[in-house]
Amino acid sequence: MKTHKDLDVWKKAMGLARMVYEATQKFPVSEIYGLTSQMRRAAVSVPSNIAEGAARGGSKEFIRFLRIALGSLAELETQIILSADLGFVNESVGLLKEGEDTRRLILGLVRHLESRPQIHETVKTEYAATEE
Repeated sequence: MKTHKDLDVWKKAMGLARMVYEATQKFPVSEIYGLTSQMRRAAVSVPSNIAEGAARGGSKEFIRFLRIALGSLAELETQIILSADLGFVNESVGLLKEGEDTRRLILGLVRHLESRPQIHETVKTEYAATEE
């Protein structure tokens, strides 16, 4: 891995964020500062935290940011369900599935990092070398 952009989990989270942006474009104008804004922030937070964690120190830091990303995913899931209940979004099943797929990838990466913490130290070195 050279940067966070090489991680499948980051790519999946970016796809989810794009889906959320597309879905919220159809929301009522009255929701621009409500659910639209909240959902977009939560969706963007997921890949952003993955990226920040990958760029930080060791495995512990990366895991911490991955857990923050999981929190943002839970927040987004709640907002998707509410927006579907309110009739704002028709593709909630697709959004929820994409969120669940992203969650599985994040949890898999957390398990991997917890079982082999020295791996991230190598990643950190490779990441730093690409910035020079």
